[in-house]
Amino acid sequence: MSLNFSLIIPVYNRPNEIEELLESLTKQDFSDDFEVLIIEDGSTDKSNLIVEKYKTELDLKYFFKENSGAGASRNFGMQNASGNYFIILDSDVIVPVQYLSEVQKALETNFTDAFGGPDAAHKSFTSLQKAINYSMTSVLTTGGIRGKKQAVGKFQPRSFNLGLSQIAFKKTQGFSKMKNGEDIDLTFRLWENDCETQLIEKAFVYHKRRSSIQQFFKQTFGFGTARPILNKKYPTTAKPTYWFPSLFIIGIDVSIILAILGYNQLLYFYGFYFLLIFLDSLVQNKNLKVAFLSVFTSLTQFLGYGLGFLESQFYPKKNK
Repeated sequence: MSLNFSLIIPVYNRPNEIEELLESLTKQDFSDDFEVLIIEDGSTDKSNLIVEKYKTELDLKYFFKENSGAGASRNFGMQNASGNYFIILDSDVIVPVQYLSEVQKALETNFTDAFGGPDAAHKSFTSLQKAINYSMTSVLTTGGIRGKKQAVGKFQPRSFNLGLSQIAFKKTQGFSKMKNGEDIDLTFRLWENDCETQLIEKAFVYHKRRSSIQQFFKQTFGFGTARPILNKKYPTTAKPTYWFPSLFIIGIDVSIILAILGYNQLLYFYGFYFLLIFLDSLVQNKNLKVAFLSVFTSLTQFLGYGLGFLESQFYPKKNK
């Protein structure tokens, strides 16, 4: 199959992010042509002037539509793309120079109808962004499911860095109307339609993520609310491990109560665990501030996901 890439990028009120992403795309070492579709999802702070700056350097198409969410905007982009393989990126990523070359090489060696790539923290990121990246990708916090090949079985691509063939898009009709977890929902429907997925380890992007603890909590809370919905929609995919963040935060409460009563063993366990996170982040990032913040971002991640999961599991009407 001759690959013809269309990059689909939804954006909502983030023109500065789009500029950084487009700038990185102009530096690709990729020799073939590719097109870039910017889907403005009803923004009040538009990106059209930024896009115009790069039209001489990239094959760019700009669309403005009413706000309907990222999933619908990605579908809109794929419907209007001319390529036969779509690459979906979030607006808050920066693409390294070898990205498209690595995707092409991997798909020509082992073609699959969908792929996902990992994310990394760029050296220019803030300490908090690096800490959030650590919490989202570390084996100690997420089991490495977002890009550590040795830690996963059948890979589930995430929408910040995802590839989808035109054929697979037609089979699945793309993303559902789910507000959270729409990328996992798409993966399950890909598998139902006999489409294979793979992790392309070298096709990583620098992912800025959220800029504050509050935003990160809101994001992980949304991830948590999605999981029980997906479990009910696809019962065979449900796993006991999805309860872990909720049980983790309940365990913290129990450990504090037991400590007040004079039983400190469980509290020591949590202290040791967060010490491991601190040390692991320190080794990876070589920065004391990032390591310190990684403890708080990891706790925020467990708290957000765990509470979101419990609310969705026991009070599903709140998530409709």
